[in-house]
Amino acid sequence: MKLPFEIDKTWTLFLDRDGVINLHYPNDYVKSWNEFIFLEGALDAITELSKIFKRIIVVTNQQGVGKGLMTDADLQHIHEEMRMAVKKNGGVIHSVYAATNLVSENSKMRKPNIGMALQARRDFEGLSFSKSIMVGDSVSDLEFGRNAGMKTVFISHSENEHPWADVTVNSLQDFAKMVCA
Repeated sequence: MKLPFEIDKTWTLFLDRDGVINLHYPNDYVKSWNEFIFLEGALDAITELSKIFKRIIVVTNQQGVGKGLMTDADLQHIHEEMRMAVKKNGGVIHSVYAATNLVSENSKMRKPNIGMALQARRDFEGLSFSKSIMVGDSVSDLEFGRNAGMKTVFISHSENEHPWADVTVNSLQDFAKMVCA
């Protein structure tokens, strides 16, 4: 299967973290690097996607910080280690944005709100949402992408399609195979 739209080296790829790049712990959080486990094929997928996209940006809700289960420093360490592992594998993550607020705070930074996308656009000259793709495994990821005017890719862990997604795949690895075909 091919993408239903054309992309080139000017596009930006936004990735959710938990459930897309690494193992998601239901009702829990990755609180340290020791708990961070790359999903099968995710490292290689990011390496291949790095050859296609101008930039790769991770956007992640991490209210575990707001709940006091980890510190900002813990989260920064996880993201530094993740980026180094990707770099050692030949890929690149250009930036990571994390919304650490509690859901109840209704922060503009938390997905599905687009605060992290707006910050990325301020930080990266020439970033266009119309030439961006959001890859995620939750409704809030898809809403984030749609709210910002991006194309959306749904990672379905149950092989069910989502009606809001432009594309549904089973993994980031499957998405990379589709893009790089």
